[in-house]
Amino acid sequence: MPFNGFTGETIKFLFEIGYNNNKEWFQSHKSEYKNHVLKPFQELVADLGVMMQKIDPEFEIRPAVDKTISRIYRDIRFSKDKTPYRNNVWISFKKSVEDWKETPVYFFEIYPDYYHFGMGFFYYPAFLREKLGERILKDPLEFKKAVSFYKKGNPYEIAGETFKRVKDKNVPEELRQWYERKGFYLYCHKDIDDLIFSSALTDFLYKNFLLIKPLYEYLWKVIRN
Repeated sequence: MPFNGFTGETIKFLFEIGYNNNKEWFQSHKSEYKNHVLKPFQELVADLGVMMQKIDPEFEIRPAVDKTISRIYRDIRFSKDKTPYRNNVWISFKKSVEDWKETPVYFFEIYPDYYHFGMGFFYYPAFLREKLGERILKDPLEFKKAVSFYKKGNPYEIAGETFKRVKDKNVPEELRQWYERKGFYLYCHKDIDDLIFSSALTDFLYKNFLLIKPLYEYLWKVIRN
C-alpha cells in the first residue's frame, strides 16, 4: 500500500505506551502497534526509499525493523532507565557498512508530540573530526559550497556537543560552528501537524533531504580520503 500518512491512532499509541511501559500492556496492544505504527512506517520507507536512492544508490531501503525502521524494544542492558519500550520510532537511510554509526545517516523520527528529521552521525569519531577540520582549513571554499544551503530561511539547525574551549582561533567565524563540535548533526524540529497525517509527508521529506545532499557527499569524501 502507498503511504497515506500516519493517523491519530499512531500518536495515541506512542502516548499510551509512555504511560503503560510494561510487557503486559504491550502484548495486549501489539496489534495496534503493528497496524498503526509499524505498517505506516513500512509504507513510508517503501515510498521514500526509492527517492532516497537518487541521493545515494547504496542506501539500505528495505522497509523492515533493524534495516531502516527502529525497534520498539529498548536495549536496557547498560541503561539506568529499565523501561522496556520506546515511545518514539524512527527510520534511517544509511549505507550497508559495518561501522555505519560512524558515517552520515539520514533520519526521520516521531515522538508523541513532535517529529524531527535531518542528517548526521550517531557517533562522531575523533579521527573523523580531525579529518574534517583539516579539510575545512585546507579548502574553506569547498566546504562553504557544501553548506551553501545553510542560510537564513533554511529548515535546519546544527546540533551536537561543542568543545568548551576554542580549538583554533584562526578558523573563520562563519566556519567555527561546524568546526568546533564533538558531535555533529543537522535537524529540523516540528510539532505534530497536519503534514504528518498526509501522503505529502513523503515529498516534503525528500525535498528537504535533497537540500543537504551536497554536505552528505562532502562528508563521504572526507571519510574516503
